[in-house]
Amino acid sequence: MNEPRSVNDILRAIEAAQDDQVGRVSVDAIFDEIGHASFAPAVLVPALILVSPISGIPGFPTFGAIIIFLFAFQAVLGTDHLWLPEFIRRRHLPSEKVQKALDWLEKPANWIDERTETRLSFLAKRPWHRLTYLLMVLIAITIPALELLPLVTSAACTAISLMALGLMVRDGLLVLLGYLSIGAFAGLVIVLSQQIAA
Repeated sequence: MNEPRSVNDILRAIEAAQDDQVGRVSVDAIFDEIGHASFAPAVLVPALILVSPISGIPGFPTFGAIIIFLFAFQAVLGTDHLWLPEFIRRRHLPSEKVQKALDWLEKPANWIDERTETRLSFLAKRPWHRLTYLLMVLIAITIPALELLPLVTSAACTAISLMALGLMVRDGLLVLLGYLSIGAFAGLVIVLSQQIAA
């Protein structure tokens, strides 16, 4: 597949990676479809999946956060090739769960793709893009501790998705919206923490 240029391209790549005969999709197969030199699409894959209701499945948010962290951190370092440890690449996800996530994301993906364009592109280029990836790293670090709060992990991954998509399509407005979403995510964490403590 050519380098993804839209949310729908990402969803099609994930769908193409599924192995219907065994009823599961490997992490390695997904990133073979995405390519091994594009950091924004690679971060967008787990982030999009975790925006969907699949984030409520125990273990999924932490697993996705590890992938986001690894790719975003490599982007901060300026490496030119995606890398994942072998034990992560060999992991499989149930096709049924993945397909439900893709179906859930279809309408939002169409809505977003119709509205993306090249705007404020300086926010999606050097040196700003490294700041954006650094923010993704910091958010990913918090996700495992918040896994029991699916709404919070979805909010975190919404912010990451906006930033990653903005970088991918050179839409700085989406990157900016991602920055603002981090504030909403932080506020949600604070409110829920106060409620739990009360």
